[in-house]
Amino acid sequence: MSIQIVNVSKQFGAFTALKDINLTVPTGELVALLGPSGSGKTTLLRIIAGLETADQGTILFNGEDTSNTNVQQRRVGFVFQHYALFRHMTVSENIAFGLNVRPRSLRPSKKEIQERVYELLSLVKLEGLANRYPAQLSGGQRQRVALARALAVQPQMLLLDEPFGALDAKVRKELRRWLRQLHDELHITSVFVTHDQEEALDVADRIVILNKGQIEQLGTPEEVYEHPKNPFVYDFLGNVNLFQGRIHKGRVTIGCIELDAPEYAHTLDTQAVSFVRPYNIEIEREPQGQEFIPARILFIRAVGPVVHLELKREDTGELVEVELGKERFGQLNLKAGENVFVKPKDLKIFIPEDYVI
Repeated sequence: MSIQIVNVSKQFGAFTALKDINLTVPTGELVALLGPSGSGKTTLLRIIAGLETADQGTILFNGEDTSNTNVQQRRVGFVFQHYALFRHMTVSENIAFGLNVRPRSLRPSKKEIQERVYELLSLVKLEGLANRYPAQLSGGQRQRVALARALAVQPQMLLLDEPFGALDAKVRKELRRWLRQLHDELHITSVFVTHDQEEALDVADRIVILNKGQIEQLGTPEEVYEHPKNPFVYDFLGNVNLFQGRIHKGRVTIGCIELDAPEYAHTLDTQAVSFVRPYNIEIEREPQGQEFIPARILFIRAVGPVVHLELKREDTGELVEVELGKERFGQLNLKAGENVFVKPKDLKIFIPEDYVI
């Protein structure tokens, strides 16, 4: 089942939730809607499901307009952040609910429903918990039950609204890996909402980055992370250092240093902002050339194989975040309070006309 979103807009009073959204989700693709709070992610998901109505625009399933199709007829499986399980029902009764409430003419037999429930319990790895109640389950188990219930009605597509947002970090990581494996087995068209960048990059085939009701960028995880279209995307996807400066004929000046910027070879003296990931900051005890900025180490924190450092530039007083491998950190033998030299590498430079946010 493919999904085509054509010129969709939605207002809530004076607030613009969505503005001229155009997006196609091919059959069998797993797409993440990623963005900050208020960016329009959940509103778009609810419009696809039929739980909200667009002010303008069209949603098409396999090329057919869904404007006059109600929620039940759309055959959509919806998974909510907070599970929405029936507390008075067992796990198996929750999973079977969507089948049991079908009109008699469309309802499977009791035996067929039971077989479907146990097939899904096996799929979500909860075979031994059929007779338990939601209160007797962990958060991760409840979310698996919610997903099994959504799949029970054999939906044409699966929509998930922050499905792991209420879980702790370890369980969230385990479940998103499991969701990816499950999707690869079922090949059901899926759209999930998240504000967790790592989750979207880890799970999705493609990512739609939303901001203020508009699509900033659409692409594979690698495309949006390695080739951000604008400053908003770069800043939103992970930690980043900003170096203010000016650019002129392919050279960018940042404080006391100059670096090459060949993509702006024809740009004449204008303001520029250089974005650099913390792991792309080189650090030395002595300057290894003219492209190093003096700085002082304020804070050091070692987490697993990575050491995080916070430094203060001597020329501007701005803070710089650096990430080093433990081996390199050990070679340098750095201590808080010491003076060092840093060099930004792999800069992504934006000038004022690049700012479309």
